[in-house]
Amino acid sequence: MSYDFDLLVIGAGSGGVRCARIAASHGARVAIAESRHWGGTCVNLGCVPKKLMVQASEYGDMVDDSHGFGWTSTRGTHDWGKLMAAKDREITRLNGIYVSMLEKAGITLLTGHARFVDGHTVRIEPSPLAPDEAPRTITAERIVIATGSTPVKPDIPGAELAITSDEAFHLPQRPERVVIIGSGYIGLEFAGIFAGLGSKVDLVYRRDLPLRGFDEEMRSAMAEAIDARGITQHRHACSTAIAKEGADLVVTLDNGQRLHTDCVFMATGRRPKIDALGLENTAITTADNGRIKVDMNSETAQPGVYAIGDVTDRINLTPVAIAEGHNLADRLFGKGPARQWCYATTPKAVFFSPPLATVGLTEEEAARNGVVDIYFTRFTPMRHTLTGRTRKTVMKLVVDQKSQKVVGVHILGDDAPEMLQGVAIAVTAELTKADFDRTIGIHPTSAEELVTMRTRTRETPKAEG
Repeated sequence: MSYDFDLLVIGAGSGGVRCARIAASHGARVAIAESRHWGGTCVNLGCVPKKLMVQASEYGDMVDDSHGFGWTSTRGTHDWGKLMAAKDREITRLNGIYVSMLEKAGITLLTGHARFVDGHTVRIEPSPLAPDEAPRTITAERIVIATGSTPVKPDIPGAELAITSDEAFHLPQRPERVVIIGSGYIGLEFAGIFAGLGSKVDLVYRRDLPLRGFDEEMRSAMAEAIDARGITQHRHACSTAIAKEGADLVVTLDNGQRLHTDCVFMATGRRPKIDALGLENTAITTADNGRIKVDMNSETAQPGVYAIGDVTDRINLTPVAIAEGHNLADRLFGKGPARQWCYATTPKAVFFSPPLATVGLTEEEAARNGVVDIYFTRFTPMRHTLTGRTRKTVMKLVVDQKSQKVVGVHILGDDAPEMLQGVAIAVTAELTKADFDRTIGIHPTSAEELVTMRTRTRETPKAEG
């Protein structure tokens, strides 16, 4: 059978764009469909604008901190509108870069909403990105679904009054009071953004510590950092209703507390974006949470149709989606072996102030495999010995006792993500504690602590069960 394209990618986010470009570089005839934003969530409603806003939120603290070094600078007022305009200009620039990269690679750009007709046929319908575009039907020998994920709200009365991260990037003005519900990446990062820009922030979450799934000791350190940021934590609490009372929004918690605010921000998770893809017209299967089921080669139950990135709900990080897309394109169209990545040591970061970065196993995870040696340090970084700010740097090495391999590294503190990227190479290479010990540090830095922690803090026995 003759097809219009060798490969159609649905979704022009980071993973989809990488897959399309690598496939085209191997000589495949490639098309890519996008209904909303060229560059996807990360560029438009995620990593990039969020990081810019985190950076904006830190400048006021820098002014205050300068006083300890003899400066007489004065903190000014923040112009939210100016920040949003600057952020939008940068996003527009990046959108253009993505489109240019795809066009230069010889890829056909299809603007519109893609819906399966069958396993090899897709209908492209008009979307808000191109409402006047004429519908068209195309065929492809292989199809990759890379549509990402979308925020979800809990099913409570008044949920429609709350915003999610999608809307947060386009607020016309900064709310003076914000209630953030949820303590994962998104909840913590936006709590830090709003607090740093001057808003009163209440953080509501169900558990005793934020960041479920992270190392317990680092979660405790982050809870202290949240307090130091001036954010009010409401632990062991769930929102049960949101109501409008005069000019206020009122969030009712299950402990009976009522929080008056100007903005309610739901950071309560995301779900795979599969609505209206027409999956019912294929053999593709999904799990209860909506994720598309794939095998180890990213292929769905429909032969010739693949899925990568957040829509599969595996490791929902932009670099992972990029790696999956690159690997898949190599396997489908490359003439040599596909490039490989080590997903087990995927590093991650939470861009709070200060940030948390981590790679490898938590202490709890490592103890399931055997006895663990823990090296831990907590100190005031040099800058804050003069600023007087109560901000600590916390570092932790998790070492498998039998092999002495460093299986986990966790850092909370200024520049933690920048430090951690290099350390992730060491963990991926399975270097030992002796390798760390024989590496000479850079002095004076916080990072040198990673190679000067000589004395074991404690031994953690193998976990039962």
